[in-house]
Amino acid sequence: MSERIVFLDRDTIAPHINLKSPSFEHDWVVYERTRPDQVAERLIGATVAITNKAPIREDALQQLPDLRMISIAATGSDVIDLEACNKRGVIVSNVQGYAVNTVPEHTFALILALRRSLIGYVEDVRRGEWQKAAQFCFFNHPISDLNGARLGIFGGGAIGSAVARIAAAFGMEPVYTARKGTTPKNADYRSFEEVIETADVLTLHCPLTPDTRSMIGLDEFRRMKDSAIIVNTARGGLIDETALCTAIEDNMIAGAGVDVVSAEPPAGDHPYYALAGRPNFILTPHVGWASTEAMQAVADQVIDNIENFVKGSPSNRIAG
Repeated sequence: MSERIVFLDRDTIAPHINLKSPSFEHDWVVYERTRPDQVAERLIGATVAITNKAPIREDALQQLPDLRMISIAATGSDVIDLEACNKRGVIVSNVQGYAVNTVPEHTFALILALRRSLIGYVEDVRRGEWQKAAQFCFFNHPISDLNGARLGIFGGGAIGSAVARIAAAFGMEPVYTARKGTTPKNADYRSFEEVIETADVLTLHCPLTPDTRSMIGLDEFRRMKDSAIIVNTARGGLIDETALCTAIEDNMIAGAGVDVVSAEPPAGDHPYYALAGRPNFILTPHVGWASTEAMQAVADQVIDNIENFVKGSPSNRIAG
């Protein structure tokens, strides 16, 4: 039997990444991107679907009797109705472990840029401030070492642990925090309240759930050190975005680096754009995961998961 494989949003993986051809007989259909209202139509007759961000919900699944497997080109599965897949026996597999280097490195790129005010100094040089200084350097923005600083890590999984290892190499004090409103059960963890109040750098690496949505709000920003910076390379909804803007504008904290927004791409009137010209705020377009090495690992796992499914041994299975 020939499999019909449909990739709904190939453009979510960079064009220079090699997507290998499955080794079995198959038909291959690729779309650059797919709107939610196009999903069911494009998957009619497909036995295998590949998606990164195009949602596959129960209403679409009801129209797709031939669909037997979904290979997610990501770790997160919120775009898939897993319960509906279980009911219909549709296997769902994701990719795992690919971001353990790229996200921590992007996290530290943001941390270093903020702690050393790189954006401010680069912009000053472009504006001719160095010539105006009349000496070998100038001091328009604060610079702080990482050595000796406390790093509060929200999320102790593979990525959070990798961030901690990098932090230790810089001479920082990495500490994990327990979930808001809970008591730490591990000696490596501190209470949420302690980390909020004592960390010099805070970095988010936890999933977005009803318990973690908007876990960093105005109250938390008010309790942070005014010299603290916060970095979010996890999910935009973990931070109350309006509250973060207030915290920056009112100097409650020293800066923020953000790679994720609650709705992507953000609308033109998103409050973060009002901070875009500030030297202590960095917004990157959800590219923390997107090193060439990581994207190639994603592409390879997507096809490996499909091949393993066809062989009868599904890998990275999360439903079905």
